[in-house]
Amino acid sequence: MSTDAQAEPQETTPARTLLPLVVPALVVGVVCSLLFLGVSWLAEQLQHVLWEDLPDALGIGGYSSAWMIVMLTTTGILVGIVVWKAPGHAGPDPATVGLESDPLPPYVLPGLLVATALMLAGGPSLGPENPIIAANIGLAFWLGSKALPAMPAVLWGTLAEAATLGALFGTPVAAALVISEALAGKPIKGSLWDALFAPLTAAATGALTTSLVGHPSFDLGLPAFPLPDWGDLLSVLVVASAAAVLGMAAVYAFPYTHAAFGRLKHPMLMLPVGGLVLGLLGALGGHLTLFKGLNEVAALAQDPEGWSAGQFALMTVVKLAALLIAASCGFRGGRIFPAVFIGTAFGLLAHALVPGVHPAVGVSAGVLGILLAITRQGWVSLFVAAILVASPPILVLLCIASLPAWLLVTGRPQMQLHDDGTALR
Repeated sequence: MSTDAQAEPQETTPARTLLPLVVPALVVGVVCSLLFLGVSWLAEQLQHVLWEDLPDALGIGGYSSAWMIVMLTTTGILVGIVVWKAPGHAGPDPATVGLESDPLPPYVLPGLLVATALMLAGGPSLGPENPIIAANIGLAFWLGSKALPAMPAVLWGTLAEAATLGALFGTPVAAALVISEALAGKPIKGSLWDALFAPLTAAATGALTTSLVGHPSFDLGLPAFPLPDWGDLLSVLVVASAAAVLGMAAVYAFPYTHAAFGRLKHPMLMLPVGGLVLGLLGALGGHLTLFKGLNEVAALAQDPEGWSAGQFALMTVVKLAALLIAASCGFRGGRIFPAVFIGTAFGLLAHALVPGVHPAVGVSAGVLGILLAITRQGWVSLFVAAILVASPPILVLLCIASLPAWLLVTGRPQMQLHDDGTALR
């Protein structure tokens, strides 16, 4: 064999280069987790007041149709005021932002965090991931560059993103998968594990902090799944592919709904109108279709037989429409957590229609397909779908199901827009 065809051994980074990164990564991990937990706690307290204390004091039902319409519209007004008046307008248009973002100036972060807390408490169908990651990246970049100016500036953003993902999911695995996927095809110095060392340290610290303080759990407690058979393989292939097609319907509609709200031109029109539409959707689909969706997913999973196929279908469609509207009209939030609800409801719909589809298979496959379409993050989609059921045999099925589902979504528009409103590919 010629020497040209022989692979050059990859140099590794010496330990003396990696060790100075440990303390900054530990600090970033703790701070990012605490910021996430603080915003989440504040939103939960406000949600309790808005959806329980206040309607009880007024003598009306907290989840009555009228209250849902009033609260979602009011949330749109409040977030609209923040976006209109806050310095930096609470960050860029969320429709143009994914999990990764450029560091925001410090003066933008308070408005972004207030808008996020109001959104989480008020009921729009978005999660905290995108704005919390953006806020942590901005904070880490600003403080880190001042404290340790010799460190590469780009490293602060990587540490903050990894730490926040670890905090969000309560495990560093998701962060390692996202960072590994982001590094694919990029020139890196040393081995991949060298490049992951500091981000993984930050992610593990963020996850541990969240676990010690918040005790998160994603296992839905679905009925135990035995060893798979050929019927389970067919089920997971069909459900995941169908869910991916359903998710792509929302992706293709996204530029048009975003453009429709864009014609209103002002946040004090876009967000209140969006809130009103979300309130109407909530009244149609019921209170389980509100909020980011994790608590509501647990409610569905506790009783997979508790709703009819028609009810599961209604919740699936309403939640997908609510995600589309909330992401289009300017609410600050992410799309992963509501997509989990959509995939869960879709998987339980498959179980309701065909009882032979095991609930764990339906839920994990539905979540996988929807997340592949919405996020275009293959590893994260597999990870989230797998941890919901905590069953090793499911992971084998999901890996197989991801292949046809990926063929349905790859190369097509994403649920993220360019600044000019065109779809990102």
